[in-house]
Amino acid sequence: MNLQMEKEQGEVLTVKVKQKVQDFMSGYRMDCKSIDLDAVCAAFIDEMTAGLTDQGSSLAMIPTYIRMDSVVPRNEKVIVIDAGGSNLRVALVWFDDQEKPVIEGLSFYKMPGSDQPVSRDVFYQTIAEYLKPLLPYSRKIGFCFSYPTEMQASRDGRVLALTKEVVVHGLEGDMIGENLLKTIREMGFPEERSVVILNDTVACLLSGAFANADRVFDSYIGLIVGTGTNTCYVEKTAAIPKLHIETSDETMLINIESGGYGGAPRGQIDVEVDQRTTNPGDQKFEKMISGHYQGMMFEALMVHGLEDGLFSRRIPAGEVKISKIGAKDLDEFLFYPYDENRVLLRFLADNGIQATKQDRLVLYYLIDELIERTAIFVTANISAVMSKTGSGTNPCRPVCVTADGSTFYKSKMFRDKLAHYVKTYMNEKKGQYCDFVKAENGNLVGTAAAGLQA
Repeated sequence: MNLQMEKEQGEVLTVKVKQKVQDFMSGYRMDCKSIDLDAVCAAFIDEMTAGLTDQGSSLAMIPTYIRMDSVVPRNEKVIVIDAGGSNLRVALVWFDDQEKPVIEGLSFYKMPGSDQPVSRDVFYQTIAEYLKPLLPYSRKIGFCFSYPTEMQASRDGRVLALTKEVVVHGLEGDMIGENLLKTIREMGFPEERSVVILNDTVACLLSGAFANADRVFDSYIGLIVGTGTNTCYVEKTAAIPKLHIETSDETMLINIESGGYGGAPRGQIDVEVDQRTTNPGDQKFEKMISGHYQGMMFEALMVHGLEDGLFSRRIPAGEVKISKIGAKDLDEFLFYPYDENRVLLRFLADNGIQATKQDRLVLYYLIDELIERTAIFVTANISAVMSKTGSGTNPCRPVCVTADGSTFYKSKMFRDKLAHYVKTYMNEKKGQYCDFVKAENGNLVGTAAAGLQA
């Protein structure tokens, strides 16, 4: 066979496999072509509006009581705590005359309750001990506490629950800032202090604003697309009926808690994965797009693909041997599609399939469809927020979207696909413009900006 004929046959096979995968995804209502971006955006905006009125919504729309238009003092130090997983960071941060952040005394510790359960008293005492070397340098504290929290007008937060395998007995219901300050006083530091509580998405937004203080933006959005997903944006306080403010020209950051959005069209695999989680029915949007669930999603796709004859060997229903898949395994295949030791190819081997050229193409296009679907939904999220606020209509004054998360920065396919939909849907169809930025040490910088507002 000459090279030209081999090339032509390869092209034919690629087109056939791509169509076969798209038909397979369509059969489970998981295909990208069936997603109506306009409808998803409109539904998202409706849920945002309902959440701001406190009349029932899948979007919590949590007022943070942190203002975007407040002046952050220069050369004033603030103590920063960043707690959101198994690790906790503390540092002393300030902004110099050019509004550039300066980070000093950065230290890393274990999050109390991450290794083993602790009491609420031990939790506060441990964090207070972490802060002890920095307490003489500032009476302001910014605390990035990335767990479900009900924010207060005082900028303190009432703990609703702990996640990420952190267990602190008796912490739920506590005003975390108030109790931390009480513990600090009991430890021998009687001075009056302030504390501002926020989560990582809010810190993300603020960090992007300060990292790009020399640029002109129409508004700001904080976007997390990683293990989980969330969004934060700037809203006029007059547009937040549940605050009962009749007229105001001020603005406030709103933590959308977008992972909880329940209006996106779900397919059969979405429902199956949701039912396998520890919280069925909750965080539906997050389960559709975030890295923590991508592996579970792909595992389900492979099981159904093997049962339906998508691969070179059909496996009877219920007889597929399962291998656990993580989001990183999808990228590993894309980089090394001929390495038989990679998880996806081992999955096939465990089911008696020595991967053929067609099998590798099936894997590629399954990943391609799944990541493109994620890019579409993230585009809908961003576009809906911009439509709600009417921002970003001038390309010379775009919206600054500060993005963070492993899916956003580490997924091989995601950024290119997102850029495509931003251009074709947001720019060309809706006349919306945004710039994606990344801020170094975003949680620390954003938390410092919030803490200095006290």
